[in-house]
Amino acid sequence: MQSYEIILGMSIAMMVVSLLSLYFNMRRDLMMLQQNSYMNNRYVRWFNQSGESTNYIRIGACIATFFCLMSHVPKTIAAGCAILLMAWIAISLLRRKYKKPLVVTKRVTRLMSVIALLDVAFVGVTYLVSKDFYYTAVVATALNIVSPLVMLIANILLRPVEKHINNGFYKDAQSRLRSMPDLKIIGVTGSYGKTSTKTYLHRILSEKYDVVMTPGNFNTTLGVVRTVREHLKPYNEVFIVEMGAKQVGDIKEICDLVHPSIGIVTAVGEQHLESFKTVENVQRTKFELIDALPEDGLAIVNNDFAPAASRKVENTKCLRYAVQNVENADYVATIKEVSPRGTTFVIAGEGKEYTFSTRLVGECNVSNLMAAVIVALKLNVPEEKIAYAISKIEQVEHRLNMKLTAGGVTIIDDAYNSNPTGSKMALDVLSMMTQGKRIVVTPGMVELGEKQFELNKELGRYAASRADIIIVVGQYNKDAISEGLAEGEAAEDKVYFATTFNDAQQILAKILERGDTVLYENDLPDTFK
Repeated sequence: MQSYEIILGMSIAMMVVSLLSLYFNMRRDLMMLQQNSYMNNRYVRWFNQSGESTNYIRIGACIATFFCLMSHVPKTIAAGCAILLMAWIAISLLRRKYKKPLVVTKRVTRLMSVIALLDVAFVGVTYLVSKDFYYTAVVATALNIVSPLVMLIANILLRPVEKHINNGFYKDAQSRLRSMPDLKIIGVTGSYGKTSTKTYLHRILSEKYDVVMTPGNFNTTLGVVRTVREHLKPYNEVFIVEMGAKQVGDIKEICDLVHPSIGIVTAVGEQHLESFKTVENVQRTKFELIDALPEDGLAIVNNDFAPAASRKVENTKCLRYAVQNVENADYVATIKEVSPRGTTFVIAGEGKEYTFSTRLVGECNVSNLMAAVIVALKLNVPEEKIAYAISKIEQVEHRLNMKLTAGGVTIIDDAYNSNPTGSKMALDVLSMMTQGKRIVVTPGMVELGEKQFELNKELGRYAASRADIIIVVGQYNKDAISEGLAEGEAAEDKVYFATTFNDAQQILAKILERGDTVLYENDLPDTFK
């Protein structure tokens, strides 16, 4: 009797810690699904590539489950081991910090509810069949192993519900836009630079118009729908829509909703090749914005990127701008002076010249400002107002953002979505800092498909020529960057390897001195090791 009571008590304890672990495990699974846009196929691809199937959660739960099912091991001992293992997993998950934690939206709440129902069903059926609380607790433990599968099933079950809800939101956004026929809608897309361009354009146009823009990374169809429903007001005069894409047709879908009259293509390059496969597909997708413009609309295209410069535009008026490839550009920018305080540059176009000063640094920022200036000029914003707005524009967070610390160290924060072109520009800015050591901290670039190794190798090679010290973070691109650094003849004692960004900070703490400059080039999310 006593033995039964002990086993029952330990089974209850095992059930509690297993379910607690399962709850934190579910939140982590959902965080990763959310970072993969709630798309099962993308989540499965990440799961297979990341080694997630053999992480400590899965291994610990497997050991606990296997131990409990071994017939020759006393249940009290097996349950005790399982309790310790699952408690350790629960505590580890509770204490773990994430760069981009789960955002508990209504969709996440629905997913949590369905996952919980499925888990309860598995546990309940086990008890009804076995009439044994011990084995029911073992199933609760085993659910920690298959928690991603349960989540994916829940996501499939909810698809009709999500589709119905999203259709309702979409139709409401359509109705709101139709009620504002005089609203000037500007689309901004590009492989990189679109968020900065959107932000700069918003600041400049606000000198004359009442402007609203898609906030943050609300650059999907549903993000735009949410912006229209939550941020667009009847008195707004201009709506700037950032348009992101992971596959062909994504931008056309946004254009079918908002019907822009002005479109900006900031870049066409090697970004998101994992899903696009080829640069030609990237070009095709980015120019879905231009193809959607009306005959009396205006296309503004960055000619510094060959795939953009070579793409003909015949359906509407097109103005092309450039900093480097100026041959067929309608607007050309020339950088006159660069310092830690900012940049002075001149834009020449259509027979006129305009001189501007900005707190921003980097050729990429001048290029992004140029696109915004062209739109502002075409919308009759006075030149002096454009110049004033440019002089007041603050650096966009994590996009070549420069600041001086109290300790006299200059930080160049380019941690958002590193890409082949942007990373080189950031390293060029770093090379201009000549007071102290020039240090770059980077985990490399991602989502580059078959060119992943080649382009990260090139990043390492270029960094060797622009930085005095290189700190490579993580394992994902370590081999490629290392090979590039070796080819670039970077001294071995000037190259450091860190497992995490926290480790990189510890390295910096030992080597940093007043006058040094640190470039943070990319900061991979939790979906990458």
